[in-house]
Amino acid sequence: MIAGPGHNNGPTMEPGQAWRKHCWKKARADLLPSLPIEILRGRVRRAKELGLEYKTYASVRASTGRDVVGFLFSSNALRAFVKAPGLSAERRETLDGLIDCARVAVVSKPLTPAQFLAVNPDVFDAAQTAPNIWQNWPQSREVIQSALRGDRLPADGILLIGDGELEREWSTAGKLAGYLGSERFFTGATP
Repeated sequence: MIAGPGHNNGPTMEPGQAWRKHCWKKARADLLPSLPIEILRGRVRRAKELGLEYKTYASVRASTGRDVVGFLFSSNALRAFVKAPGLSAERRETLDGLIDCARVAVVSKPLTPAQFLAVNPDVFDAAQTAPNIWQNWPQSREVIQSALRGDRLPADGILLIGDGELEREWSTAGKLAGYLGSERFFTGATP
């Protein structure tokens, strides 16, 4: 059945939805304890390569069904502003430690992507202007997803590293894998 205009893609109202949900949960629970140790070791290793706690990495994999292939950083999370667009030594060190993943930035005006990339060479694959506060969800989605198109990155394989509720909403609007606060990502501190 195709959803009509105004449909919020909520749960289906077709008969049997509760049974399908039960079957899905049971199948998932039956699968998890039987994962081979080699797969678990590989996932722990991959979480380390991405600079993520295993629990965070595993929850993204479980919710999206795919590996994290990259990060979308807000300029706020990077502490990059028009008067100081360069990364701090600590943030640069964290980013340099990431292995085999894309690094894309969305920068807030008045900082431009060109200014940002010029002072942070060889760190990011791309940069783009961040969504404006007055843009609606479809417009914000387009901005976020267009930042990923150059490298043909799948939105649901990208984790947004940001600061604040507005940037958390970008993750939802852009249909990304999830959101992680900058302090938790860069320092391991939980809010």
